[in-house]
Amino acid sequence: MMSDPRPLTGIVGLGTVGEAFMRLAHQAGHRVVAVDTAPDALVRVGNRLKALTTDAAESVVLTHEVAELTDASLVIEAVPDDLAVKTDVLRQIGEVSQAPVLTTTAALSVPHLAIASGRPETIVGLRFLVPPGPAGAVELVPTALTSQATQSAADALINGLGLARVEIGTGPAADATALVMAYLNQSVAFLDAGHSTRDDIDTAMRLGCGLPAGPLCLLDIIGLDTAHATLTRLHQQTGDTSFTPAPLLTHMVESGYLGRKTGEGFYLYDEGGRSGGDEPDDPATTGRPVRTVAVIGSGVMARGIAEATATGGHPTLLVARSGEKAETALAAIAESLMRAVRRGKISAQQKAAALPLLAPATDMRAAADHDLIIEAVAEDLDVKRSIFSRLGAVATPGAILATTTSSLSVTACAQASGRPADVVGLHFFNPAPVLRLVELIRTNDTADDVFAGARAFVAGLGKTTVSCPDRAGFIVNSLLFPYLGSAVNLLQRPGTDIEATDTAVRHGFGHPMGPFELLDTIGLDVSLAIQHRLYDQLAQPEHQPAPLLEALVATGALGRKNQRGFRAGGSVQPMALARSRDAVGDLHSFR
Repeated sequence: MMSDPRPLTGIVGLGTVGEAFMRLAHQAGHRVVAVDTAPDALVRVGNRLKALTTDAAESVVLTHEVAELTDASLVIEAVPDDLAVKTDVLRQIGEVSQAPVLTTTAALSVPHLAIASGRPETIVGLRFLVPPGPAGAVELVPTALTSQATQSAADALINGLGLARVEIGTGPAADATALVMAYLNQSVAFLDAGHSTRDDIDTAMRLGCGLPAGPLCLLDIIGLDTAHATLTRLHQQTGDTSFTPAPLLTHMVESGYLGRKTGEGFYLYDEGGRSGGDEPDDPATTGRPVRTVAVIGSGVMARGIAEATATGGHPTLLVARSGEKAETALAAIAESLMRAVRRGKISAQQKAAALPLLAPATDMRAAADHDLIIEAVAEDLDVKRSIFSRLGAVATPGAILATTTSSLSVTACAQASGRPADVVGLHFFNPAPVLRLVELIRTNDTADDVFAGARAFVAGLGKTTVSCPDRAGFIVNSLLFPYLGSAVNLLQRPGTDIEATDTAVRHGFGHPMGPFELLDTIGLDVSLAIQHRLYDQLAQPEHQPAPLLEALVATGALGRKNQRGFRAGGSVQPMALARSRDAVGDLHSFR
């Protein structure tokens, strides 16, 4: 009988990481021996394999016996990140197999593990910051004792599984992990406080920042117990309260809700490990109909919103302070539409249909009979309140009034109008014609039909709304800027490498931009202003402005817009910049 020519790969540990590698190896055509001492893990993974494939019984052996690894050509050790546990498992593997071993560790010393294993020449580290999927990024971490044969076998496995080999480094990986873990932890606290729903938090951060997954979904992928252990370790090492695990996270771990690997975390997962779907929508409420729109303002955001509404088929009035500003704004919209046609974003027919729907005006009274009036002027509360005071007097009864503020009080604008039930916040992200996310903010006074009408209007533009209460920063800015401020604070410590940190965040977590690239793109002055506004209104430690950002802005460094930022010339890598434009636009909406 001919022997099976397929490689035999061993996996020890069937948690989040081990199961991910088992799936990759199986999909790559390997025979797999997967070992775990927990019967429930073997049953769970077995059920998922049956749900995904018909040949699992022939190509994957699930067992609790390490001795089954005798014939493996390579073994991946993926047990919990505990020195004693890993040392014991590596020694057990060495007693039954001479194959190279890839040890997956995020926080332990690979040389220490290699020496403790008793056969250091066969050990190589494998680093990744999230469990790898198809084309996922991993880093090989050989030691001075790793043999060439072991390293070659590891290289061949990475290539065979379709993974991307990257260079991150121990220090940058640790910094990236700390930054992202604090952000994930804050997201759990944000959910627990009732500021928004699970789905809206994840959607906001995914669409608003171009992330591959929302924070709560990412926690399920990583494993809630793994994240909890990492946060606990970071808190013990640093004393930083941002790493104190959120009470909800602790409760879920103690209750056995560990994420995708157990079938239940922030989301539910079926036998194949797939998410069970979104939260049910709120009961339908008939919204106020919106056909005609007026936009107050002529700047970047006002022009972008007017372009989006006209392209969406709404007759749109653009109200500027002067006829010259209004005409200049309409000319800019026409040019933007032409660029959209050239890029294939819209058709020539859509452009031709949108242009006649746009009209200029210089008097706010011209907007009186419009169904929806959107204020899109400077981010100054006094200016906005003045406009809403006038809108409250001139707008027809039943009109919806909206402010595009990104961090100011919607309630204050609503009160100035004298008709607060008619007012919502519509925080578009720039460029408004391109980016899908709109944060929809309701105050305590917003009428249900106003809220429903605004949501239906945004959906009609082909955009996605996330709902949140009238709280400084809403969802995106509130969760994003503590992360960015923490990155700046890393520079107070000797040895922090800006480029290496950005690279670690991009490669390790799949972000389109690292934190310093993102700050340069948003604008350092804009970022600092947002930090001040969040801290002034929320008075929470995580929102405190970064002192080094204050100092940098004081020197006149503004980031990419004046070619002075965290990089000489304010430049970022061309590839990252191209990706960031597609994912998060120019980010001028972070005002």
